[in-house]
Amino acid sequence: MQKNKKKILIVDSDPQLQKMMAILLDPEEYRVVECLTGNQASRLCLSTKPDLVLLALTLPDMDGKDVITAIREWSQVPIIILTERAGDEDVIMALDRGANDYVIRPFNADVLMARINVALRSAAVSETGEPEIINGPLRIDLVKHQVFLNDELLGFTPKEYSLLRYFIVNRGRMLTHKEILKEVWGPAHSDDTQYLRVFIGQIRAKIEKDSLLPALITTEPGVGYRMELAENDSQYKGVERRA
Repeated sequence: MQKNKKKILIVDSDPQLQKMMAILLDPEEYRVVECLTGNQASRLCLSTKPDLVLLALTLPDMDGKDVITAIREWSQVPIIILTERAGDEDVIMALDRGANDYVIRPFNADVLMARINVALRSAAVSETGEPEIINGPLRIDLVKHQVFLNDELLGFTPKEYSLLRYFIVNRGRMLTHKEILKEVWGPAHSDDTQYLRVFIGQIRAKIEKDSLLPALITTEPGVGYRMELAENDSQYKGVERRA
């Protein structure tokens, strides 16, 4: 039986990167589709239906952020952007437009593969039809609006619950401050980053073993937050309920 390979669309005009990705991505696991321009990327994304897109923000014919906007009009395929600087305004705008994550060039091959695997796993899990979502020691009952840590029920305010729910639904994905505020509080609060920081601190105090060294909800300085994708409970076996 032929193995069902994951299809990855690489959008970058750098021939060296294309060569490196052809070596890095195991041909037994992945089928690589290459393109050099944004217009070509939009067409190939529609015709080949990739499982993931690696996208450079700087392209010869158009801005990579506009490629994201075009794809997001009809597809939720995971998009990882390739950039030279973390925290750059273009990176934040790309994430706000719907990119799932980013890696900094020149990048570590193991880091890139980890980000690819996380994005693919996250995309494989749909919220629709799931009465509860589990991520390591955390379990959220979407019907009863209850949060459990190591099977112990925690007390959450409605807004804390909404924020944690948004994180766990998007686990593994990089979320910008503006995106979180807009989705959880509404467009009028999209710049209230200090407000968000307070609520993140309250949630960490309840779910992290050490809220000063968080393992579940981590910070990307200058960009936003990410709920790490926990593969199993043993990864966080030391996490205990906080009073």
